[in-house]
Amino acid sequence: MAKRIKSGIKQHRQSLKRRDRNTIVKSDLKTQVKKITTFIDNNDQKAAEGLLKETETKLKKAASKGVIKKKTASRKTGRLAKRVSRLSKTAQVPA
Repeated sequence: MAKRIKSGIKQHRQSLKRRDRNTIVKSDLKTQVKKITTFIDNNDQKAAEGLLKETETKLKKAASKGVIKKKTASRKTGRLAKRVSRLSKTAQVPA
């Protein structure tokens, strides 16, 4: 049975709004990470570097809003940056 207390009803309404917002932000983050991963897989360094900054911003913003944890955002950013920097190293060394 649902709560009938006014504050409980309001709290439930707020939680539904937060859940919807968090779902949208998480979905956007996943899409962003997939985009940059595609550029990394295709060895497109310029596009990956440009998208890395945008992805980092979105991750930090999501962390500041409490959608994801700060350390999670930092870890994801670091791993993506590492992969992008590997692209520049492989591009410099001729095979």
